[in-house]
Amino acid sequence: MAHQFFFNPYILDNLPAPSTGFDVVQDLSEPNLRLYITSHGVKSFFVRKRIHGKDKRIIIGNYPDMDIETARDKVSVVLENAKIKRVVRHKKINFKKFVNLYIVNRVRRSGTSLDKLERSINRHLSSLFDKNVSDISERDLIDVVASIDGQTIAGRMQELLQSMFNYAVENGYAKNNPIINLPKIKPVRRLRPLNKTGLQKLVTVIKKEENEVIRTAFLMLVYGFAPKSKIFSMQWSDLDFNHYMWCDRPLTDAAVVALQDLPQDGRWVFPGRGRGHLTDPRLAWQRVAKRAGISNLTMDDVYKFLSRQLIWTSDKEDFRTNMNKVLEDLML
Repeated sequence: MAHQFFFNPYILDNLPAPSTGFDVVQDLSEPNLRLYITSHGVKSFFVRKRIHGKDKRIIIGNYPDMDIETARDKVSVVLENAKIKRVVRHKKINFKKFVNLYIVNRVRRSGTSLDKLERSINRHLSSLFDKNVSDISERDLIDVVASIDGQTIAGRMQELLQSMFNYAVENGYAKNNPIINLPKIKPVRRLRPLNKTGLQKLVTVIKKEENEVIRTAFLMLVYGFAPKSKIFSMQWSDLDFNHYMWCDRPLTDAAVVALQDLPQDGRWVFPGRGRGHLTDPRLAWQRVAKRAGISNLTMDDVYKFLSRQLIWTSDKEDFRTNMNKVLEDLML
């Protein structure tokens, strides 16, 4: 049986490699998610699925190229797709129509995130739109990837094309994946600019923010120990202030104090424009980061920095105590 614990960056970064063969660990947050670690230190997320009477191990992606939250989100999609029998289609489809089909059936994004993906596709892959999927060659894809400025963006678009053509093969639109043999583009890792002093300056600046919703949302990026997507989509029905809980997550003392000051008159804790929740307040964040004197700071940097300081545990009360201790140490 695989060793089980809540996957987090600190533990996965420090997992020891076995002397021979491989070890397997399992995520308690998403029990279907497992991770191989080989004797060479390669770590790969995967799921197990019995397909047509045979036990299959389906690789999702390598860590840390793929982060933990992304791997968890992909589990349900991978398991669902594993049930689908491959259909052989003789009708050709051009790449533009195929992209729309892929987005509808495979992409689990909405709102701003989906718009951003579609803009990237239109910008970088438009030269393929008029070609039939079955006629696109490896040379075509090499030229497309090579024309993209920026190593990081080129790597992401290559991964997207790999996923698209896997879907095309699974559904009979292509006989094989023409991008599968292309060397993987190694991403350029950016240095995260946040430290203890920077976090203290950031919180001081955030507290001076005039807009109450924005101010509390940004404070929750610090007090909530969760990615921005989860913070901004909080609902009042998910919060239990009597037991200091947010769904199955503990709430820190600072989070409870900050949230209780907000008016509880709608579905969303942080309402955005229209009927939805707050999504991506970039301009407000850039203003806050500039005032704090921290260049190139993203909202995700805050979560990554806090996650590295936290001792993760499956006991919720101990976990809450650890979160409070981290905030206390960092704010001194």
